[in-house]
Amino acid sequence: MKDPLTVTALTRYIKYKFTSDPHLHDVRLEGEISNFKHHSRGHFYFTLKDETASISAIMFKSDTRSVSFTPQDGDNVTVEGSISIFEKAGSYQIYVKQMSQSGVGQLYQNYLKLKATLEAEGYFDASHKQSLPQFPTAIALLTSATGAAIKDMISTIKRRFPLTAMIVYPTQVQGQTAAAAIAKNIQRADAYPEVDLIIVGRGGGSIEDLWAFNERIVADAIYQAKTPIISAVGHETDFTIADFVADLRAPTPTGAAEMAVPNQVDLQATIKERMNRLESRLKSTLQRKEETLSYLLNHPVFRFPERTVEPYVKTLTELKHRLVQHTPLEKVKQLANQFSALKLTLTHQYTQRLNTLEHRLDSLRQSIHLNSPQTRLEQGYTLILKNGKLIKRGADLKIQDAVDITFSDGVVNATITGKEDA
Repeated sequence: MKDPLTVTALTRYIKYKFTSDPHLHDVRLEGEISNFKHHSRGHFYFTLKDETASISAIMFKSDTRSVSFTPQDGDNVTVEGSISIFEKAGSYQIYVKQMSQSGVGQLYQNYLKLKATLEAEGYFDASHKQSLPQFPTAIALLTSATGAAIKDMISTIKRRFPLTAMIVYPTQVQGQTAAAAIAKNIQRADAYPEVDLIIVGRGGGSIEDLWAFNERIVADAIYQAKTPIISAVGHETDFTIADFVADLRAPTPTGAAEMAVPNQVDLQATIKERMNRLESRLKSTLQRKEETLSYLLNHPVFRFPERTVEPYVKTLTELKHRLVQHTPLEKVKQLANQFSALKLTLTHQYTQRLNTLEHRLDSLRQSIHLNSPQTRLEQGYTLILKNGKLIKRGADLKIQDAVDITFSDGVVNATITGKEDA
């Protein structure tokens, strides 16, 4: 039976195999960058992949200076370097010496195509963005129930503004069915009456890990929602379609929680500052009022009121004297005399006018009597009517016409038997 090897011994043996193979000393690979990280020390860490396989890659700071572009997820690149074992992780990787850009990956191409389409359709327009509530009543959290993102958001919201309720919608955020799950939960949260803000997102990852947030179905759900939505997908450098469509984009899930609610510490400080300012204003106002009151109390009007009244007493005395000379009774007598005179004048004018009108009325009555049809008939005149129509000329009558002749004492029916011209 063979003695067992240590993990270190096996790993070093495999590393020896890698380093002793000349074909692995100078390798040229082409693939798509994924899960790219630019370390604070200047090193590049990323995954190089194609349709069916992937390999971890590292490019040290001394070699990154030769790279003429800024690598990012989705870039199609050609790299040159050596393959070796990273003993601590027990994994093989390529140590890149040179890197050049050879195109854009398929996923990234899809991302750019959908982004351009949605932008043309107005999905990113600022006019469609909704304002976040200043003090949200309830926030819907759409993310994985087991990830670190949900814990960070809950703890942040509780710490900053514990009055806000939180409703967690456990959501699949990675995989082929994740986009549909995200869209469905957005619709559910949007339909819940108490929810006035939605946060949808997840922690960081590669472009493949975040791809569900680049699907059209998620963009449609966010765009159609009536409730304001914060998108918090990945890290600060990660941008997804959901970020552009949402009402607000947060760099991280924790950042979204900070944007969603005010900080109670800041609110308390603001309230205290405003209370101090109000108290200061009240004290200042009260002091001014006290100074005004003190000035008024020391004014001569209040200190020597008799001096103020004396001119008015003199005026009142003069008015009283004038009033005695012009008593109301005397004024009434004068007006009564004026009234009597006016009454006599009016009566005289009325009588004259009445006599004139009566005389004129008698003249009109006599004129009417003299010119009335009955008077004319009594004077020997007659009226001839044919079919009820007054005949004024002989030409209007024909032989055998029936007529009515009116005299002062009655009407005679007649027939025209002959005519003579005048």
